[in-house]
Amino acid sequence: MAEKKTVPAENQQAAPAAPVKDAGGLRAEIEKLLLEKEDISIIRLVDALVQYANLARASDIHIDPDAKRLRVRFRIDGVMHDEFEFLKDIQSEVITRIKVVSGLRTDEHQAAQDGRFRMQVEGMGDIDVRVSIAPTYYGENCVMRVLAGQSESFAVETLGLSQSNLKKVLQAIGRPYGMILVTGPTGSGKTTTLYSILRRLNTPEVSIITIEGPIEYSIAGIDQIPVHKDTNLTFAAGLRFILRQDPDVIMVGEIRDEETANIAVNAAMTGHLLLSTLHTNDAATTLPRLLDMKIEPFLIASTMNIAINQRLVRKICPDCRKEKKIGDLELSNIKEIVSEEILQGRQSFYVGEGCDLCGGSGYRGRIGIHEVLEVSEEIRKLIMQRADADQIKQASVRGGMRTILEDGFEKALQGITTIEEVLRVSRE
Repeated sequence: MAEKKTVPAENQQAAPAAPVKDAGGLRAEIEKLLLEKEDISIIRLVDALVQYANLARASDIHIDPDAKRLRVRFRIDGVMHDEFEFLKDIQSEVITRIKVVSGLRTDEHQAAQDGRFRMQVEGMGDIDVRVSIAPTYYGENCVMRVLAGQSESFAVETLGLSQSNLKKVLQAIGRPYGMILVTGPTGSGKTTTLYSILRRLNTPEVSIITIEGPIEYSIAGIDQIPVHKDTNLTFAAGLRFILRQDPDVIMVGEIRDEETANIAVNAAMTGHLLLSTLHTNDAATTLPRLLDMKIEPFLIASTMNIAINQRLVRKICPDCRKEKKIGDLELSNIKEIVSEEILQGRQSFYVGEGCDLCGGSGYRGRIGIHEVLEVSEEIRKLIMQRADADQIKQASVRGGMRTILEDGFEKALQGITTIEEVLRVSRE
């Protein structure tokens, strides 16, 4: 049997979909399609599912098989929601349709496959979808990451940075060389922060090259290179190659090993502005983490501009927000972790009651909470002494850094998010 030829994932584009309906209309259409046990339009079902997810502000669509059904769940504002149940009978057809538009092999059922496609919808614009399909005990599953259209604009000012943190970030990206590292757990918005910084730096006078795995959004004027395991194009190998391309600004998707870390630090040392991400729980741990990767202290002290640690919190729905006074015991517990300077004597915070616009959750959308560590002279001396994260954090706080918990409580006091959200994500 001849091997099926596939089109490169980045070139995939689904046929133009039907004009967009409202979210309620799309949900009703999906439910009606699922009732048509015979002659069901799989093409329209998949199209409507992606369109509905986009209108519902879902970041991911999970199609999970079990013994008797396909469970469809959406991740909305970071939280999973059950949405639909598909008949087990259409599992193969649904997965095959997604494979076709993503340029994946339809005759391969025992290996994981990744792809992407773009859907054009009248009235909605382009919807970019990243696809991951894997074999499970009950057959192939599918996770689709629903990305905003290519026209979406990223701006540093919309990330949720406080005025003092925004000033630090703008000063750091205004320097001609050095490292800017964004840290936090998976799903904390690190990539969005990097893209926002790249957008600001992206001018005709500057050469920007990235090595990413995978490329989430394409940005005009920037050369973006995807990592590729089959050709041994790793972050480290791609970074070496990029240095021969005469860049001014380099973005590396993630520093995950000693080799990549060494090349990145040396690139920053030789006159490049280097952006990347690192998995650490707070900003202060970034510097000892680089020491663990065998980077010499003087190199870290010489090249680090700032470390940004962040999380994403759900925003209170503005249409059902109300003020709520908390009890004395709860206030006493809060005072143990947040200073009186932040609380300002307040005992009233805000919650969302739940309404149709937020699906009854009381939340709509997400925003970042941050701590931004500037590498001052005192921090440089601590790095040279191989100080631990606690010592670096204490020095940073003395120098004016607000912790991520404090930044979150400031947003709770402003009515942007809730205390519960801040405590939930700050413990991740």
